[in-house]
Amino acid sequence: MKLTPAVATDILGTANEAIIVVDGDGHIVFANAKAENLFGYGTGELIGESVETLMPEAFRHRHEQHRKRYKKSPHARPLVSGLKLQGMRKDGNVFDAEIALTPVESEGQLFVSSTVRDITVSDTSEAYFRNLLEAAPDAMVIIDQNGRIAVVNGQAEHMFGYARQEMLGQPVEMLLPAELRDKHVRHRATYVSDPHLRPMGIGMDLMAKRRDGSTFPVEISLNAIDAANGQYVSSVIRDITTRKEMQDELIAARQEAERANKANSAFLAAASHDLRQPVQALSLLAGALRRTAKEPLVLEMVESQQHSLDAMTNLLNSLLDISRLDAGAVQPEFEEFPIQRLVDRLSAELSRQALHKNLTFSSCKSDAIVRSDPNMLGEIVQNLVSNAIQYTDQGSVSLRCRVQNGLLELSITDTGIGIEQDQLDMIFDEFHQIKTPGREKEGFGLGLAIVRRMADLLGHEISAESTPGKGSTFSVLMPVVERTTRSKRPSGKKQPDAPQAPASGLIVLIEDDVQVANAWGLLLEAEGFEVATAASANEARAVAEHLAEVPDLIISDFYLLDGSTGVDAVAEIRDKFACNIPAFIVSGDTSKMVKQARNTENCTIMNKPVNTDHLLSTAKQAIATGIVPSD
Repeated sequence: MKLTPAVATDILGTANEAIIVVDGDGHIVFANAKAENLFGYGTGELIGESVETLMPEAFRHRHEQHRKRYKKSPHARPLVSGLKLQGMRKDGNVFDAEIALTPVESEGQLFVSSTVRDITVSDTSEAYFRNLLEAAPDAMVIIDQNGRIAVVNGQAEHMFGYARQEMLGQPVEMLLPAELRDKHVRHRATYVSDPHLRPMGIGMDLMAKRRDGSTFPVEISLNAIDAANGQYVSSVIRDITTRKEMQDELIAARQEAERANKANSAFLAAASHDLRQPVQALSLLAGALRRTAKEPLVLEMVESQQHSLDAMTNLLNSLLDISRLDAGAVQPEFEEFPIQRLVDRLSAELSRQALHKNLTFSSCKSDAIVRSDPNMLGEIVQNLVSNAIQYTDQGSVSLRCRVQNGLLELSITDTGIGIEQDQLDMIFDEFHQIKTPGREKEGFGLGLAIVRRMADLLGHEISAESTPGKGSTFSVLMPVVERTTRSKRPSGKKQPDAPQAPASGLIVLIEDDVQVANAWGLLLEAEGFEVATAASANEARAVAEHLAEVPDLIISDFYLLDGSTGVDAVAEIRDKFACNIPAFIVSGDTSKMVKQARNTENCTIMNKPVNTDHLLSTAKQAIATGIVPSD
């Protein structure tokens, strides 16, 4: 059976919604009974009337303009469009309405079917939906299957700067920058072919454009909606300008922090080498002078100079340590090792420090294996014991170990001046020094600040207890490893104490700073050694070619002229003589790059500025035995 115009008219006439059909000029050609009842007109009374008859007079002229634009670009519009529409009955009463539009072309003519619904009653589903749409905190734009805007809310008007009527029926691309529109048409077609939920904030960089031409960043969520008259896509749009500005500020701040960190790292690298070099030269010259001077007055002056150099060295080392720790340039290298190994390594030097002040020093015996960085833990213990010796005038300093609840408590106890309770919370701050009446200011107040930072890096708890006039106890807690886990032990065998031999032997010195090299030469020759010098690994190889005998010791700076290192220089000389010659590598840098030198066999690292007495004593042992003494 063919659907005739008469049958179609009968169907529209029995519809539950008010339906009005107008031609291309805006004249009513059909109105069903529901429409006549809604507007208060008799049967057939609306036919031929202008559609503007059904709206308040104030809206008629504007509606004529909208109708003419619509005729040029007809499109479907759903009932819930978000427009604030009103209808007017024959008696002049005005009511709120929702109006859906459906363009129909027949025999070359355009007709528009309008479904009209009275939404004056507030509890209708349409009114509820419209209120919900308007109450949404974000801009909402709903487009039809042709990509034209069918519904917008007030937030969208505010965001884009368009009046609602200016957006309805227009391609959604009007809300995009011109350069993105063609690409968006393709994206839209792809989405329509496979509609799916796209949540807000999926990391896409999206841009929108306002009526005034300005662009702004947005986040958009999409959801497909199936309706009786076709498929729609609902878009929730959020202006993220403020968030992007904050993100840009954070990125800029992070980049600035990274630049500052790089500058700080560059400073530390320069300071570790360049600032230590003159101190190194002065220390070497003072050592040489002390060995050649005979006059008591001159020796007294040298000793006074050495005290000043020691103070300068300690301050420089502390400042650089603090800077490296704060810059994150120091990272712990954990391993499992017997705590006794560390205690034995430190005890000899700590005992000498205590003996110098006529104090008794005692250390613990423990078979515990701990997990820590042995070098950083050694610095912590050395700092704490040296601090205890500094503030103890008589009595003793002891180093004790106690295992309890899976932790080793390593404690340093002294019989010194003690610390007042109100100062205990501040002793780990930079430049804080204990105030004691009648006692001269000692040190710089950085030792305990360094201890705290290193302990935090290692994850070791540190605490202090003290009684003024009786002494103090500083404790460090670290995890104990079960005995079933074998600790990593050094591969070399423990060397016996070497006898103190007379100063003699050939030393190859590799140093690229002329002044420092001269100072080294004066010191070593004053002690009785022969010295052959070079400035790089290549020069060291050349010097070795002209030596008539195998060198007894190699001393090299880490960083050398041509980009080579002390490790390279040592390898060149050893290869030439096919002999594992003892070697000292000297550096002010404590980075991991330098730590590779620790893997060099029969070699030790000495930090600038070196202690000349320790250097010469160690050199004599290495030459006498052919083996570098363990630290």
